[in-house]
Amino acid sequence: MSAQRPRLPLSRILEMNLGFLGLQFSFGLQQGNMGPIYSYLGADESQLPMLQLAGPITGLLVQPIIGALSDRTDSKWGRRTPFFLIGAVLCTFGLFFMPLSSSILMAMSLLWILDAGNNITMEPYRAYVSDRLNPDQRQAGFLSQSAFTGLAQMLAFLTPSLLVGLGMNQDWVDSHGIPYTVRVVFMVGAVLSLSTIVWSVLRVPELPLTNEEREHIAAQPKGGMATFREIGSAIVAMPVAMRKLGLMSLFQWAGMSGYWTYAVYSMSRTVYGTSDVHSSAFRSAVLTNGEIAAFYNAIAFMTAFSMVPLAKRMGPGPLHAMCLFAGGLGMFALPNISDKVLLFLPAIGIGMAWGSIMGNPYAILSNAIPPQRTGVYMGIFNMMIVIPMLLFAVVMSRLDLGFVAIGFDAYKQVLGGDPRNMLMFCGGCLVLAGLSVLWVREGRNGAVPAELPPA
Repeated sequence: MSAQRPRLPLSRILEMNLGFLGLQFSFGLQQGNMGPIYSYLGADESQLPMLQLAGPITGLLVQPIIGALSDRTDSKWGRRTPFFLIGAVLCTFGLFFMPLSSSILMAMSLLWILDAGNNITMEPYRAYVSDRLNPDQRQAGFLSQSAFTGLAQMLAFLTPSLLVGLGMNQDWVDSHGIPYTVRVVFMVGAVLSLSTIVWSVLRVPELPLTNEEREHIAAQPKGGMATFREIGSAIVAMPVAMRKLGLMSLFQWAGMSGYWTYAVYSMSRTVYGTSDVHSSAFRSAVLTNGEIAAFYNAIAFMTAFSMVPLAKRMGPGPLHAMCLFAGGLGMFALPNISDKVLLFLPAIGIGMAWGSIMGNPYAILSNAIPPQRTGVYMGIFNMMIVIPMLLFAVVMSRLDLGFVAIGFDAYKQVLGGDPRNMLMFCGGCLVLAGLSVLWVREGRNGAVPAELPPA
């Protein structure tokens, strides 16, 4: 299980993580467009977190199961590769048809397919990094994923504005109110989702399993119940550092979930003075939100690799706390700014936080878990991401299905139905997450590798 892997140059580490470009382009499209798509189709602002439950629930159900299954897979295609490809096909289908939605129900159904595909791919991809790289190269691997996350989401958010700059009319919408710029960018995402993952698995294939690994897999109980028992056993035996990271995740992902859902609605009020989702001013706010998000993702992309020597010096935990504090301050400031240009200043802090979120917690985690259980623990760690998002949706939102109503609706009852108050709440969550990660002292030793590998 601990056999020495061949060291990879930086160019190969980048190629093995290229699939994250397509995967995170898809996530960027969801973050920037699902709220407005639901609004164009007639949803109320307070319903938005509940309508986006597909991501948290599929993550909660799919990733631990796929993680445990991929740990036990021994096929001619590899250990993780079959899951990459199945997920990529589902994701491509969801992206292609999403902008063609004619109702809230259709958009919800496609979002479930899209998020199922993303989650089937996501966890094995993280385990693939631990499988393929030695411990001293893993932070470079995870921060490569963080860099591609920043680049992909920057492109996903910025492309609609680029299309408008090239001559597309932002007010050119279909019969359901969805702009054609959204249709184009989702179809670009469908192509990227499949092509980049295929490139990664062809250029940097998985290593053949060792005899010891094959024997370990063969000795594991088979069947669905065995998978669930493995997940339960792994939770019971969870390392202390991973348990402590759970509190950080609670605040961190509640804050990010609220920001992604409501940032555009805050900007529409503060910068454009409107809450009418069918107005041209609101469509301008959507484009502005995309530009701000592209900028903070560019910051995340640029700072991802610079964090490697900083993490070596101060440890990934304290570095992550510092970045979360910067993001929290940015979220406090953003809803109090009415000038579009000045919105880019708080976005710097948000970008620092996002770049760290996608790399440093995984660097702490990957060296705290046993290698033979990498897949299942990466899946369980994802539960620490999606459970806070699920709680956020239930507490903040309320969805009336006719025969039953789900949720509390704190968005209206506590925050006054004002998205600017929501962003202030999200800033407080990131500050609390930063304080929480300082408690995780176990991750400060042995989790930080040497310098980046040569290109």
